[in-house]
Amino acid sequence: MYDARIRRSALACLAAGESLSSVSRRLGVSRSAVRAWRDDPPPRVDPTACPRCTDSTLPSAAYAELLGLYLGDGCLSEHRRFVYALRVACDDVYPNLITETAETIAAVNPGRPVHRVQAPGCTQLVSYWKHWPCLFPQHGPGRKHHRSIVLAHWQREVVAHFPELFLRGLFLSDGCRVANWTTHRTNGEVRRYDYVRYMFFNESTDIMRLCQWALDLLALPWRMPRPNALSVARREDVAQLDRIVGPKS
Repeated sequence: MYDARIRRSALACLAAGESLSSVSRRLGVSRSAVRAWRDDPPPRVDPTACPRCTDSTLPSAAYAELLGLYLGDGCLSEHRRFVYALRVACDDVYPNLITETAETIAAVNPGRPVHRVQAPGCTQLVSYWKHWPCLFPQHGPGRKHHRSIVLAHWQREVVAHFPELFLRGLFLSDGCRVANWTTHRTNGEVRRYDYVRYMFFNESTDIMRLCQWALDLLALPWRMPRPNALSVARREDVAQLDRIVGPKS
């Protein structure tokens, strides 16, 4: 399997008048492969190309959501020949979330299949690609809350354009919509007040700050009942998150 750069180099040489045999010897590619590329050239848009290493286009909307999913429940692991596996874990009680996550990964990297790997209580969505670290430079050894998580400039631009989808990924991975209640004393009478709020949980202070920043971009007030927990509780703000995230299913 030859990468896109070798194919482009071979086609450029053929277009310049170089022979099949000469291109084959110089690039170390079989003559039959060079002939196949000449007779059936690849599409102008290569679905396997890395949008950070080549001039291919990053599907920014899908990437914004996948970035949130990765920061919440995703990881990268290195395999043989510098191939990396992107894994995003989804609870089995949310089948629609599993499907949406698989579709989001496929939208970002349409050149690779998305595998479903069963684990105790969850399904891991797995995609293999050499260039996943290009799209997730936050990858590193150890757990995310034990290392610095800082977005690259181009990632911040994506989130700034699609804060709703970034928040969707975060809340679908490490968030929930819950019913709460409290009491108020009115005219000497204690009354119960029921309300709904969104919660986001993460041990990484850096990821928590990114969630806060995205909420600020949408002018959605938040508060921190605990250092690892964020709450959005005002009725109108919950209604907006309902439109962005909605209940898991």
